[in-house]
Amino acid sequence: MDSARRPDPDELLARARRAEQRAARGKLTIYFGAAPGVGKTYAMLAAAQAQRREDLDVVVGWVETHGRRETEALAQGLERLAPRSVDYRGVQLREFDLDAALRRRPQLLLLDELAHSNAAGSRHARRWQDVEELLAAGIDVATTLNVQHVESVNDIVAQITGVSVRETVPDGVFDNADEVRLIDLPPDELLERLQEGKVYVPAQAQAAGANFFRKGNLLALRELALRRTAERVDAQSLEWRRDQGVQPPAAVGERVLVLVEPRSDASDLVRAAYRSASRGRAPWIALCVETPQLERADAAARQHVDGALALAVRLGAESAVVRGENVAEETLAFARERRSTRLLVARPAGAWLERARRSLLIARLVRGGGELEVLVTPGDGQASRVAPARSAPLRSSPWAYLWALTAVGACTALGLALRPRFSVADQSMLYLLGVLLVASRTPQGPALAAAFVSVAALNFFFVPPYYTFDVDDGAYVFSFAVMLIVALTVSSFTVRLREQAHAAQQRERRTAALYAMSRQFVIESGVGAIAATAIKAVHDSLSADSFVLLADRARNLTPCGGSDLWDPSDERELAAARWVHEHGQVAGAGTDTLPNSKALYIPLVGAGGHLGVFGVALTRRAEPLSPFQWQTLETFVAQTALALERALLVERNSTTQVAMETERARNDLLSAITHDVRTPLTTIGGAAQTLLMAGERFDSAQRAELLEAIHSEARRLERMLNDLLDLTRAESGALKVRKALCPLEDLADAAIERAAAACAGREVLRHIPDPEAAAPLDAVLVEQVLINLLENASKYSPSGTPIELRADLEGQAAVFEVLDRGPGVASGERERIFERFYRAGDGERASGAGLGLTVSRAIARAHGGTLVALEREGGGARFRLELPLDTKEPHA
Repeated sequence: MDSARRPDPDELLARARRAEQRAARGKLTIYFGAAPGVGKTYAMLAAAQAQRREDLDVVVGWVETHGRRETEALAQGLERLAPRSVDYRGVQLREFDLDAALRRRPQLLLLDELAHSNAAGSRHARRWQDVEELLAAGIDVATTLNVQHVESVNDIVAQITGVSVRETVPDGVFDNADEVRLIDLPPDELLERLQEGKVYVPAQAQAAGANFFRKGNLLALRELALRRTAERVDAQSLEWRRDQGVQPPAAVGERVLVLVEPRSDASDLVRAAYRSASRGRAPWIALCVETPQLERADAAARQHVDGALALAVRLGAESAVVRGENVAEETLAFARERRSTRLLVARPAGAWLERARRSLLIARLVRGGGELEVLVTPGDGQASRVAPARSAPLRSSPWAYLWALTAVGACTALGLALRPRFSVADQSMLYLLGVLLVASRTPQGPALAAAFVSVAALNFFFVPPYYTFDVDDGAYVFSFAVMLIVALTVSSFTVRLREQAHAAQQRERRTAALYAMSRQFVIESGVGAIAATAIKAVHDSLSADSFVLLADRARNLTPCGGSDLWDPSDERELAAARWVHEHGQVAGAGTDTLPNSKALYIPLVGAGGHLGVFGVALTRRAEPLSPFQWQTLETFVAQTALALERALLVERNSTTQVAMETERARNDLLSAITHDVRTPLTTIGGAAQTLLMAGERFDSAQRAELLEAIHSEARRLERMLNDLLDLTRAESGALKVRKALCPLEDLADAAIERAAAACAGREVLRHIPDPEAAAPLDAVLVEQVLINLLENASKYSPSGTPIELRADLEGQAAVFEVLDRGPGVASGERERIFERFYRAGDGERASGAGLGLTVSRAIARAHGGTLVALEREGGGARFRLELPLDTKEPHA
């Protein structure tokens, strides 16, 4: 067999899993067109009517007829879900009712306009997200979509039509559809329909014909729709070949990297990277270099970056955020680390200074990229404004500039005082020192201002003629220029060094926080402690309050950390947390799903499934999270999920171990007592049957012997059951010790008398040095211990040998000892003999349930004492029972 054609087991397993997931998921059919009016909704309704006639359960979730009579007539006879009413700024809006559709669960649901934006307050921001939830619930969905709403071609559509479409659908939704039906109509026929009022009402039709519905636009959109459909067919063909075990041709080792920057056209650059990667079937990464300047960027710049990274993830890219000072160096280092072959950057745009900066960046990327292919894509976006830097000691820019002027003034005052002794060169050094001090405390703007003002002050106060800006000697002009260049260089490098130190400090803090959290996770074993550690790490690193919700076996979410932030009576927050746990997707504040929630909810996903939800109260933060902070939060949550899963597994293993031990104990009990219960029962039953059937033929002595056998075996059963009951009470903590002052001599005599039958045929010697000795103890329980020890000595010592019982007070304890002349107890068994159901020896010696010594030690411990097995001098065993003389209430 050719091993090269042998199927990969991992690939076969992955293929089986994909098939299983597809079988459990609903089927999505998209009616796709180039523009409104081509007949997508009509075709969808016509197909639905045909399926209804075949007894398929078809329900209309939402259909937009735009007043077309033919379309409205085609919708007749189909069951419709009632729309949901949403109050938006005093206006009642009608929206598709997702919950009603999930409750109704039809076989096929018609849901028009896939790219529709839901009203504020809806569970999802976009209708395509509603469709994803319906498909996950196993409901088939038919919907409509125009090409201008496909995410990856949004920028191309804007270039063609001059209209920027804000409602878009991720390409993944389109590509993963089970069926895409292209509804095509030539542009001339579409324009004719528009003029006849079959697309829009006459007023809207006239405006649309003058703008969007121009023939050139329609031709280009038609070509785009056909091309996008062909790309999907090509992808389906490759998928089929892959399922058949035929490896499709691919660009070997090709990887695409796109640099995301704070520009208004950042999303267009991401779409270009997606198209480039799709053509080569290559993986691609969206990279953001978070510089100190980006950290100080305004809200618009952050929105451009966050939006572009989120778009890249929706289009199937991997997003990455690195921190650094030099964008070119960090980008090239990342490209080398990830072995990228192609880099996409936006071309220079904006003011001349911005264009020069971008040109320098591109030149550095090309020069340092080696074999990396650097593509500069068109773009008309402008770089986002970056807010002025703010140092920690000086929060306000006016105060920073005032500080700079104060420093220059101080240098001027000192220079005037020393002017007779200082030359102009000395004065310039003094001003450079002042610029350096300013740059070390303030942002770059005040430092540059200090440099310019220092040169002006040097000219005004220290260069003849004094107190004017005139210069007698032209050589001073060169000196001023050199001083200005030096001052600007010194200030720039000082500010940059401080920013680099700040960035390094932030990286160190993140690394330290991750290390501390991971180390604590190793130490902690309880879910509560792990949750508290994660909450503290998030608060220390991100200044955000958080909480952890864990799911029980009934899938109910309960807080195990940060419970002061969680209100279980808040139905909206509870619904959001449940949705995140069930679907395994991020939702809540700052997302497109349930955006009106008070907190951000992130699923805690382990190797075995969903564990719960990690909530972050982002609404309490003054600023939104930066991309780097988002990455940090995701890392924290992932580490927390792993630690919680480990702790839960430990708890479940402990529970399983307890269950196994319980089962083993039950089996041991059944095994141990089966014979010992059956034997006395057999004796009792046989003797009783004999008396009943032939009792009159026996004399009184024989009947007495049979009755004695019944009585003896009944007492044996009673002792066995008492041992079991005492052991159960001792292990459950229900064994109560009732201490009272008891003479040791009376206790020993009572035990010897009750054990007389077991010790028949041998002498029991009693040795009590002080007949008046007494101790506080539970006489009933201690007497039972002595009886068990005497019976054990009789069983394991030769017949006719004496047994000795000693009792005395030694220090602060009452001591009882039972000694025999048997084989003794081997050193390796001196603890095992106290285990439940353990019986030493064999034959008659091994008779019994093996509970007497176990119960005896339990009684000793209940008194706060000890019971041990020792070796007797001269041979034999010595069991020593020590009970403290204190009168405190003992532990059960």
